[in-house]
Amino acid sequence: MEWLLLALVGIVAAAFGSLVGLGGGIIIVPALLLLGPGLTGEEVAHAAAVGTSLAVLVVTALASSLTYSKKKLVDYRSAWMLFITSGPASVLGSALTGRLQGAAFQLSFGVFMLLMAALLVAKDYMKPISRSWPIERTFTDAAGRAHSYGYGLTPMLIAGFGTGLVSGLFGIGGGSLFVPIMVLLFRYPPHLATATSMFVIFLSSILGTGMHAALGEMNWPFVLALAPGAWIGGKLGAYLAARMSGKALLWLLRVTLLVVAGKLIVEGWLEL
Repeated sequence: MEWLLLALVGIVAAAFGSLVGLGGGIIIVPALLLLGPGLTGEEVAHAAAVGTSLAVLVVTALASSLTYSKKKLVDYRSAWMLFITSGPASVLGSALTGRLQGAAFQLSFGVFMLLMAALLVAKDYMKPISRSWPIERTFTDAAGRAHSYGYGLTPMLIAGFGTGLVSGLFGIGGGSLFVPIMVLLFRYPPHLATATSMFVIFLSSILGTGMHAALGEMNWPFVLALAPGAWIGGKLGAYLAARMSGKALLWLLRVTLLVVAGKLIVEGWLEL
């Protein structure tokens, strides 16, 4: 029963992740930490949970990226620009994960999830910054509407590095930072930001997974259990993203983040 539950976690996490550009790791990591004792009889090391999450994110991001690509929603030029710094930073973050002790990891990850929930709430009330950028782009959506957006080289590289570092450290994919930055700072259309973010997550997760695997921070049975659901969920989320606003799901995700964040913070605080 527990392994079936883990497979369902893969579907739900990937569907949520690809729908809003998060990647799903922000659900998988706490799920492994909480469900681990029931599956293996002992607690799952936080570094192994992060490594496992990144390995599953490779599957999730590939599935959703292929679906988004068919709909021509991926800005590959922007994606490769972000990957220049997010790729190496994800390797660095992956190498640092094991240095965080159990309680410290739970506290820092819980606080991070709390901030992400707040950011997901705040972005409904924030408007994209109205300014011109050195590099300007235009995107025409399926309805024929033209959207103008742009970015500067230095801000783009900094955003890629910071997001990649957090991605490798916590195994969350980075979309929770990529999407708000792209929408609010660079004026990307939300669906384009989500799709492009998933492709960057795919590239960065490969490097982060390699580092965690090299350090022995991986639970391969968990990867095998989560991967099929991640593929299905990645396709499902990308399919739904083009057909719904996702507001109800976003609120469900916000509440989930708040509940899990609270649990991790309390447990981490008690273990100090």
